[in-house]
Amino acid sequence: MGCSPYWEEMIGKVMTGKSFGGCIRYVLQKPGATVLDAEGIRTDTVASMVADFHLQRQLRPGLEKAVGHIALSWSIHDKTKLSDSLMVARAREYLENMQITATQYLIVRHVDSTHPHLHIVYNRVNYEGETIPDRFQRQRNVRVCRELTHRYGYYLAPGKGQVNRQRLKGADQTRYALHDAIQQALRQAGSWQELERLLARHGIAIDYKLRRGTSQVQGISFRQDELRFKGSALDRSLSYGAISKRLAQQRMMPQRSELAPAPLLPSPWQQPEQVQALVPRVGDLLDRLLMPDAAQTAPAHLTDYPYRKKKSKKRKRRHL
Repeated sequence: MGCSPYWEEMIGKVMTGKSFGGCIRYVLQKPGATVLDAEGIRTDTVASMVADFHLQRQLRPGLEKAVGHIALSWSIHDKTKLSDSLMVARAREYLENMQITATQYLIVRHVDSTHPHLHIVYNRVNYEGETIPDRFQRQRNVRVCRELTHRYGYYLAPGKGQVNRQRLKGADQTRYALHDAIQQALRQAGSWQELERLLARHGIAIDYKLRRGTSQVQGISFRQDELRFKGSALDRSLSYGAISKRLAQQRMMPQRSELAPAPLLPSPWQQPEQVQALVPRVGDLLDRLLMPDAAQTAPAHLTDYPYRKKKSKKRKRRHL
């Protein structure tokens, strides 16, 4: 549950759990941990905090995972911009934008890494006894962190190349290993089939998400062992649409290099048969350029599967 020490920009790690006692003891027993802010709970002892969280939890006894836990981390480049009071202000703004309101929370700052970071523990059962939903929280978290980064001028990493791979562990290590392996394979692939073959050598599989009843691909995920990541979650350049465009561009590159030495207009020393040979080659290039966007349809080797097509309803004619 710790905050990762290698992030190069503001990021939030969203978690849910069952035990307020275990979570609160974790965030408070770190050396140098400081309570910055709290809402709806006593902060004199750990036992008081746990009791207050647990009391409100009873308003929704059927909710198994009532513990909300978020680790907010900033880049080391933002260290001079973040006093305790400013971190509290940013954490409150973050909670509001995440739609986590009208509930108990505890904000604790940690100093066990070079990156400024804090932990938020909140009750997923609000003051009205309603559940604070966790659906789409991770997607919303990415958006909110990016908005706060732009709003307050926090450091924005230029790319994943600056992340220290040697300090990665667990799922994060696999995620970045996947990212690097896919980028390497993309430099060599010219089609989806070729990309699948190159990734298979590293034990990586591609899962295609198809629109129901059609062969249209909505998205892709990359899978290695028991871990699975959406392409767009690994990097924006690894979405289905982005990869399709890149593969199409790489397929075009050899044709462009072949056409480059040949002039498009006849010269006085060209023979008529040479001019005629040039025309179909230009036509082939235009046909390729005018092809529909590859990102809209499934790879060719996936279209052999049978799909049920929805029957279109016939309009009834009105009789006058």
